[in-house]
Amino acid sequence: MNDKVFFDTNMLIYVYSVDERDKQQCVIKHIQTTKNRWISTQVLSEMSNVLRKKFKLECRAIINAVVEIQDNFQIAIVQPSAITQALIIMENYHYSYYDSLIIATALENNCEILYSEDMQHQQIIEQKIVIINPFK
Repeated sequence: MNDKVFFDTNMLIYVYSVDERDKQQCVIKHIQTTKNRWISTQVLSEMSNVLRKKFKLECRAIINAVVEIQDNFQIAIVQPSAITQALIIMENYHYSYYDSLIIATALENNCEILYSEDMQHQQIIEQKIVIINPFK
């Protein structure tokens, strides 16, 4: 796939899940078949938090996961302009602030697809990016 694809935090969490093998394999397949894959510093932070709090991983294991993700994705730094855009998206599309910030950062980095399990499948935002739930 040549599209510029942004992966939401929930997609990366499945890579490290031991309980959701089907979803894990689906996400790994999408990562392997997507050449131009993106996440943000927000996604890295959220992933680290979930790996610690929910999965109870030690810091060294989380560091290894973060390095692995950094080696396999382009990383977008959340810009101040994305915060303003997130508030507009939140108002217009009724997503939470943090979901809106994911969308805003993906838009700022010209991504065409956003993989997420938590947002409305096939919704087009700002006529620029489509949200895809790869599990549907």
